[in-house]
Amino acid sequence: MAVSAAFAAAKLETLLISNATSSAAAPMAAASPAQVGLFPRSARAARRSLQMSSASALNLNVNSTSSSVRCEVASDFSVETSDKMDFATNAASSSSASASSLSALEQLKTSAADRYTKERSSIVVIGLSVHTAPVEMREKLAIPEAEWPRAIGELCGLNHIEEAAVLSTCNRMEIYVVALSQHRGVKEVTEWMSKTSGIPVSEICKHRFLLYNKDATQHIFEVSAGLDSLVLGEGQILAQVKQVVKVGQGVVGFGRNISGLFKHAITVGKRVRTETNIAAGAVSVSSAAVELALMKLPESSHATARMLVIGAGKMGKLVIKHLVAKGCTKMVVVNRSEDRVSAIREEMKGIEIIYKPLGEMMECAALADVVFTSTASETPLFLKEHVTDLPPVDPRVGGLRLFVDISVPRNVGACVNEIEAARVYNVDDLKEVVAANKEDRHRKAMEAQAIIAEESKQFEAWRDSLETVPTIKKLRAYAERIRAAELEKCLSKMGDDLPKKSRRAVDDLSRGIVNKLLHGPMQHLRCDGSDSRTLSETLENMHALNRMFNLETEISVLEQKIRAKVEQAQK
Repeated sequence: MAVSAAFAAAKLETLLISNATSSAAAPMAAASPAQVGLFPRSARAARRSLQMSSASALNLNVNSTSSSVRCEVASDFSVETSDKMDFATNAASSSSASASSLSALEQLKTSAADRYTKERSSIVVIGLSVHTAPVEMREKLAIPEAEWPRAIGELCGLNHIEEAAVLSTCNRMEIYVVALSQHRGVKEVTEWMSKTSGIPVSEICKHRFLLYNKDATQHIFEVSAGLDSLVLGEGQILAQVKQVVKVGQGVVGFGRNISGLFKHAITVGKRVRTETNIAAGAVSVSSAAVELALMKLPESSHATARMLVIGAGKMGKLVIKHLVAKGCTKMVVVNRSEDRVSAIREEMKGIEIIYKPLGEMMECAALADVVFTSTASETPLFLKEHVTDLPPVDPRVGGLRLFVDISVPRNVGACVNEIEAARVYNVDDLKEVVAANKEDRHRKAMEAQAIIAEESKQFEAWRDSLETVPTIKKLRAYAERIRAAELEKCLSKMGDDLPKKSRRAVDDLSRGIVNKLLHGPMQHLRCDGSDSRTLSETLENMHALNRMFNLETEISVLEQKIRAKVEQAQK
């Protein structure tokens, strides 16, 4: 692909050098081995060859530039950027070989720009889950649903991020982005997470996971299907994925790729639950919390233990339902208002559900043997000083007051565990409940994986089909420029006194000719990605048209993206 020197120089200055300066000041974040080698080996070899051939003229230290690549976010790209800056500096100071140095520098810039434009925008997920990070960290990173649009806006304001979505639940905090550069996109998002949570980048890197493109696609499909949940097949996560799409509608930054990914994930989640029995006997986080509480109570006290549920939202309602399913016929529910409690009471006739306002929470806790908490409070409801003076629990119920906290951020401080007569369990402790039936769960997961593999191929084909969109736009724009220029020549020859009706007729004639000529190529550039053979042919047609009309689609698209980012930053 031919790249102009002006374009290469501008891109290197605006993207490479500026980012190299900023990355030097910021701490480097550790990356997965998958991040190493994002640029083709041939490009690296060409760079090293160019440096070695110019070393004598430019006084370069070849050993330093050919050292092994460090496994850090953006390290490979930063090293290359640093090398280029050293290259330019040394070239300016080498008067004896200025001509050859300038030529080598231009070749290097052009090579770097060409390689950068060939890097396709990537779908990346940067996440922390119950499998990788403790609840203490997840609660600091958690983003309330009401803040998702703001977070999407801030993420898309980063230099290398085009689209974004946030999936924040009690078990996970995951950010999905479409990044112009994998290296820099991951670095920018990780630094954003650190800034918003107050957790150092190095600490986030210890617990995060990074997935790209097909791996990211498979991950969100597994999440939606309930395969990545603490409890296999739990249905609440599918509702949460649906909520991401609902909140994202109309939000700038929740773009075609990300919205398409999440909508497809919803389809996968529904299909897995319909075509497999993965949900049969599966439990949600709320039901696991009830199971855990009953495991910790003496079996003889299951029917008599005094239950208190704080919070009547979705999670609280599920806790109540599962308590009823286990034979509990009486419980106290503390909530800000009585409306939700009344609705639950109406739905579960025959069950004694006593409403108490939030102001009476401590009095209710003093009379309870088991306290379930599931509120959106960002500060703990119970700390050590609140629980110390509560009356003891009857020995027949185990002598311990149990706090089962399924909220993130947590509603019950870990310090409560220091009290001899109390025990605190949070979402991370639910693993004990779901440890059984591993073989059966594995079989169900294998059935679901076959569906996910099929759906992943379909999504990737759909995403590949989007590559033709820039070519369609460029080809039409190219034809329109020719049409407008030729029309202007024609009208000028026909004189200024040509009637408006005649001018319109000539204009319509030219448009009709162009549209008919473009109809065939456009038809061969359109594909929904549902058929792999058709998709392959469509992409071949796209590359052929790019070559024939010299559309330089990849460069043009990147130029537009860079320009848009610069304009956005200047506002």
